[in-house]
Amino acid sequence: MMNPMEELRPPTRLMLTPGPSCISPRVYRALATPLVGHVDPWFTEFMGGVQELMRRVFQTQNNITFPISASGTGGMETAVVNALEPGDEAIVCVNGVFSARMAEIAERTGAKIHRVPAPMGRAVDPEDVRRAGQGRKIKFVGLAHGETSTGVVTKLDPFRKVADDLGALLIVDSVATLAGVPLDVDGQRIDICFSGTQKAMSAPPGMSPITVNARVEDLLRTRKTKVQSWYFDLTRVMNYWGKERTYHHTPPIPLIYALHEAMRIVLEEGLEAGWERHRQNQAALIAGLEAMDIRLFVENPEDRLPTVTAVYIPNGIDGVKARARLLNEFNIEISGGLGEIKTTTWRIGLMGYSSQRQNVLLFLDVLERVLLDQGMKLPVGAGIAAAVGSYAHAEPVPVGPGK
Repeated sequence: MMNPMEELRPPTRLMLTPGPSCISPRVYRALATPLVGHVDPWFTEFMGGVQELMRRVFQTQNNITFPISASGTGGMETAVVNALEPGDEAIVCVNGVFSARMAEIAERTGAKIHRVPAPMGRAVDPEDVRRAGQGRKIKFVGLAHGETSTGVVTKLDPFRKVADDLGALLIVDSVATLAGVPLDVDGQRIDICFSGTQKAMSAPPGMSPITVNARVEDLLRTRKTKVQSWYFDLTRVMNYWGKERTYHHTPPIPLIYALHEAMRIVLEEGLEAGWERHRQNQAALIAGLEAMDIRLFVENPEDRLPTVTAVYIPNGIDGVKARARLLNEFNIEISGGLGEIKTTTWRIGLMGYSSQRQNVLLFLDVLERVLLDQGMKLPVGAGIAAAVGSYAHAEPVPVGPGK
């Protein structure tokens, strides 16, 4: 056991997990800047800049756009409980642990929730959603853009069309996709979109960016009942992030500093450039893994989430021991599976500051060593060779602000 009186000296890890990701030295510097009060005039003016950068990252002009003082699950709860009232009906697309969490939160509001499932490793069929909503007054359709428990990405446009046909809002969990996968809140007409700071934006965990359009603002004003949660009630907290800056709670000011710097980094690179970097690095990782005879969990390439790659643990390999060796000997952290695939899969994250070419090549090299030492027969050097070949055929990524 650590001596609690010893100076804090955490190890330096290469975090290739589904979150959190490694963060830039610039973000660490932002965390160390002087603390001010949450109603200090300097800070209340600074908040406006945070909101403007967040609008650019989300690609929206929504007035209600700010970070919730909570992890991504807090953003999920905010989105769901503000939209629903007792007696409402809603649809949640369930294809993994986190989309199931959205459904569970929704079920606690007193609303009737229709879960539309998909097999693990696949996206929900939008036509299944349409059938589930026919003849019903559906308040919203909710889904995970990126389901981190399985490494599945969902195409949003078909669900916007189905939601329109049902007269429903569209709520999107972009925790694993914002700044790493193409997302355009206004262009794709997403009504409520929430995310997390610790993934592709590479800020510390503890904040959940959220954006809400005018349609939802009108809904909030006409609610018949109070929002289930006081803390996550947008009608209250948006007054702090609105023109009034009316006190609601004490936000984690250093985390907001860090988020501000992380968003500056995202926008300096350019959203399109960042999306392409994530795509190319995952493509190289997949090429390397397949050359090592490691099978991907998500079979359809179009369903693969660029920020999180789920793979089957090879036959004969002790997955827990392999992960422990990666961590303890090489300071590389990857994650096991969740839910029903907990013991059969690994999840490898390439997000934000962690999504770098050298990290892909290092990981493949070290993983090969670990697998060989456990007796797996695989072609030596094939993983790195395949990844290098993938990079050689990739187009250069232009850096700089796009749209």
